[in-house]
Amino acid sequence: MTSINNCPKDRVSASPRGTAPPMCVKWFLVVPLALLIVPAGCSSGNTSPSVPVLSRALPQSGSPSQYIKNVVVIVQENRSLENFFAGYPGANAPTSGCAIPHGSASPRTIRQVARQSSSSGCPSGDISVPLQQVTFDGVNGKNIDLQHDWYSSKVDYHKGLMDGFSRWGKGNTYPAYSYVEESLIAPYWDMAQQYVLADEMFPTEWGGSFTAHLTLVAGNDTIDQSPLESEVDFPNKVPDDCDSPPGTLSSYITSNDVEHRFQGPFPCFDQWNTMANVLDGAGISWKYYATKVLDAGLWEPYEAMKYVRYGPDWSSDIIAPQTQVLKDAADGNLASVTWVSPSKADSDHPAYHSDLGPSWVTSVVNAIGQSSYWNSTAIVIVWDDWGGWYDNSKPPHLDYRGLGFRVPCLIISPYAKDGYVDHTQYEFGSILKFIEEVYGTGSIGPTSKGYTDQRATSLDAAFDFNQKPRAFSTIPSKYPESHFLREPPSNEPVDNE
Repeated sequence: MTSINNCPKDRVSASPRGTAPPMCVKWFLVVPLALLIVPAGCSSGNTSPSVPVLSRALPQSGSPSQYIKNVVVIVQENRSLENFFAGYPGANAPTSGCAIPHGSASPRTIRQVARQSSSSGCPSGDISVPLQQVTFDGVNGKNIDLQHDWYSSKVDYHKGLMDGFSRWGKGNTYPAYSYVEESLIAPYWDMAQQYVLADEMFPTEWGGSFTAHLTLVAGNDTIDQSPLESEVDFPNKVPDDCDSPPGTLSSYITSNDVEHRFQGPFPCFDQWNTMANVLDGAGISWKYYATKVLDAGLWEPYEAMKYVRYGPDWSSDIIAPQTQVLKDAADGNLASVTWVSPSKADSDHPAYHSDLGPSWVTSVVNAIGQSSYWNSTAIVIVWDDWGGWYDNSKPPHLDYRGLGFRVPCLIISPYAKDGYVDHTQYEFGSILKFIEEVYGTGSIGPTSKGYTDQRATSLDAAFDFNQKPRAFSTIPSKYPESHFLREPPSNEPVDNE
């Protein structure tokens, strides 16, 4: 049920910036601007640390807040930038990579190493390996599911030489040095050609999906300040959140680059704030769409945040199944800020032999593009980790957690630049900073406490707010929206690494 203003039933239509078009806010938090200043020591939930929320400012000319009223973050799985966009015009995405020759390499190969490394720009002793073309079924139907935890990321990185990806092959094979056939991911290339491909997006931390999903909503996963400790890899029992069995332990890393496996806290966190705290404190509506409400694991990361799991947001802002976003966009029920995660079948995860992922993402983009939300929406599509695939771009070393390996990022909006490759260095905190910028909130927390949104560069370079908003053109895909609306709910976790 919605109101006459097309807001969800627990929201009302309001225009807190005066000149801005209305947006949906929680009715019990609609207050004068002056009262939106939350003093230190206050919080929006009794299990949460305090969040300083700044007063809402009038939009400045050319500011995202003047044009964007809805932000949608679509999360996909386990691909490096080069695995999906090798050879993309204008992107830093070469079709070959530097590798350490295997011990079983032929003498002829070994003799060629010096010549090839000098001409290819590879480190001394390396060989240049052409990326092989693969499908969602791997190579000749043989699955490729590479390691992508914290340890394997360090192996791949190889002290900045970016050639350790070759350690996982045998004989003369280099499985990590692969890219997906372009025709299979044509919707992603179409989106890049029409809008923006950000080719320097880095996850907050080394490693896989667990910390990636935490930091996509919190920009932080620091569990202790003295000594510095942050979450890493997966807990030892599913579903990796507040509903895990008693005695479940997480793992953590310390600033001296040591992993303490299964020695961390129970995975129901109140050690850091999230965007939920910030958005709730500012009266901004939000929703997270997941394959199921309970036990979705880290593909609904707010289940691991005590403030949300045991607060009022749990029953109103966590939405399942994820396909409900297609209906909500059409029916005028989108929140101001939306996260969308896939089911296992609709994931781009390489282990599942499924080609549904690009069409799933396209269905969400088309649903929004064809809705009343299009003219004031920014859509960010991001992959949670590199999946073990080769990537040539050396991640910036910003703290002991990372940054992690580069992942694809697409930015879609009527104000997004046309066919633009954005070379700005972004991190997951950049997405959160853009959200804060759009809605005029304060940051989640200070950099000194492990938060990354203040230090991150916002996504502003991807937009041209002087241009007339572009009409949306439907993006073709192999599977139609009706396929996903008929899809039965999934009870399987999307990933376990």
